[in-house]
Amino acid sequence: MTEHVTADAAARRRYDIVIVGAGWAGSALAQRLGDKGWQVLVLEAGNGDTDTWPGFLDTLSTFRSAVAKVPNSAYRPNAAAPSPNVLDLAPVRNPRPGEPEFTAGGYFVQNGPLPYGTDYLRALGGTAMHWLGAVPRMRDEDFETRTRYGYGRDWPIGAAELQPWYAEAERLLGAAGHGQEQYDLGVVHDSRYEYPMQEIPRSYIDRYCKEAVEGEVITDPVAERDYTLTLYGLPQARNSTPNPRYRTDPPFRVRGAVGLPNFGERCVGNASCVPICPVQAKSLPLRIQAAFPRSVTVANRCVVTRVRRSGERSVSGVEYRTYTDPASPVSRSYVVEADVVVLAAHAIENARLLLFSELANGSGQVGRNLMDHPTVLSWALGAESKGPVGPFRGPGHTSGWEVFRFGEGRRRRAPFRIEIGNWGWGWATGAPMSNVATALGIGGDEHGEVRPDGVFGPELRRLLGSSVGRQLQLQLAVEQPADPGNRVTLDGRHRDAMGNPRPVITYDLSEHVRDGALAARAVAGEIFRRMGADDFTNHAPRDGVPPLGHFVHKGTDLAYSGAGHGAGTHIMGSDPATSVVDADQKTHEFDNLYAVGCGSMASVGTSNPTLTMMALALRSAERIHDSLATARRPVVIRTPDTTEATA
Repeated sequence: MTEHVTADAAARRRYDIVIVGAGWAGSALAQRLGDKGWQVLVLEAGNGDTDTWPGFLDTLSTFRSAVAKVPNSAYRPNAAAPSPNVLDLAPVRNPRPGEPEFTAGGYFVQNGPLPYGTDYLRALGGTAMHWLGAVPRMRDEDFETRTRYGYGRDWPIGAAELQPWYAEAERLLGAAGHGQEQYDLGVVHDSRYEYPMQEIPRSYIDRYCKEAVEGEVITDPVAERDYTLTLYGLPQARNSTPNPRYRTDPPFRVRGAVGLPNFGERCVGNASCVPICPVQAKSLPLRIQAAFPRSVTVANRCVVTRVRRSGERSVSGVEYRTYTDPASPVSRSYVVEADVVVLAAHAIENARLLLFSELANGSGQVGRNLMDHPTVLSWALGAESKGPVGPFRGPGHTSGWEVFRFGEGRRRRAPFRIEIGNWGWGWATGAPMSNVATALGIGGDEHGEVRPDGVFGPELRRLLGSSVGRQLQLQLAVEQPADPGNRVTLDGRHRDAMGNPRPVITYDLSEHVRDGALAARAVAGEIFRRMGADDFTNHAPRDGVPPLGHFVHKGTDLAYSGAGHGAGTHIMGSDPATSVVDADQKTHEFDNLYAVGCGSMASVGTSNPTLTMMALALRSAERIHDSLATARRPVVIRTPDTTEATA
């Protein structure tokens, strides 16, 4: 069971390793290094209690009472350790030419020219407390886009190097998937590979789409290439049925969930994966933490403020402030020392700490190359003659069209992955609440059957059943390559309530990414046409109000949303002059300082990045262990008379 201590108790001793952040990467590192006998301290800025049954019930209650069901809506605000929220952004009515079309409040300071719409969560368990649970692997070509296609950056390691670590991460997460299908897709290299759990069953909406357009040939007008639609399932870190064909030693076991007997229920399709699964079917870092060895100590409400330098190539530990009330920034300062310091807080938080500590930035790349998956939404109503399409049944999405992710089309535009949304128009228009408002004649959205005077009773039920039940939404996640112009910086004028500098975000989309967004929108429209669906997608300003993420590209109004896939900022590379960390995620300039997580990724492809981040973290854990073991190895001293002594 996890040992939680006070900030004061944590600072009274020296550790082998201190890890900043208790999300997926930090938890995986702590578990592996603790299992090898090292004394590990995990410092988490956010509040605890997410690992208790009363805390879990509180998050459920908070989510149910929230008007806007956004990713952070299940978690109470924390003044001492604030998190960015997608609700911090708002459009500007009738913006002047050349001026930003949005305003930003909250934790981030946004310089534009476009909004960075990705959030994260500072709490025990990190952003994984509100994640979807999608764990696809990256494909070989995603690691060398510069060499193959002439854009972005290459990794210092390739997919082959990560294959065993991918498998280990899938075991730790309890991933559900179809091995042969992922082998056919080209992301799994072993045709005999099996996932720990059987694949999550396809949703009704997936079967509807497969029957409608499987095998159809779609022309990408930007890449000027034809693509054949083939539906592939999505590997997911959520409980299904343990796979009897999965063979490892020791045997696979689903780790215990919080407050529920055994391991939580199988996924039963509650459709609230983001932010919270009420039956705890979704895998969380808390499951790893529940099995931490006694050598791992966790301290919550500890906001790390600085990494302390001790020599030309070494650091000695970290400074942190602890608070007692999440509603108040009142805090006390402490210092803890360790032989190795690992930053695993988040791509943006890691960069903020390195910048404020003035460490590891000889290349000038700390904070640069900020990435996400700008996501283009397209929505339509299925033909009434074909009946309902079945939204709101199951996880957020269980299948997608992968063919636009790969191949030579990447030379002409950024690749994109098409996710078949399973939550109707929820992301695009706020459905189904917006449909109810529209039907009652009290507001809502103009998409669908508008009744200015409102309808009630049986007619209201009929209208909602017809419109909501036919909602189709495609989420087209576009790759964003490393671009040094997209960055995190600090400005002493902008600080949070505790006095720590807030991240200043500068963000834009390159021509290559905009071409990808244009192609994604065109392809989605053609898919809807082939389905016989009515396309209601509209990215143009309405009544002078542009949608968030709006831009015009080659005469077409487009808009994107943040995917929650923050990456870059301490980018990986073999050359210290152009990168921050090496292939082991150790900073080039310090022998005992690591920055791990999505911030190290040199590219993001079109895959949700958590699985790759986990594979990298597990790989780094082995390297950290090896370095510590080497440093502690006894030294043999030979005296002049050839006798030996051990020092």
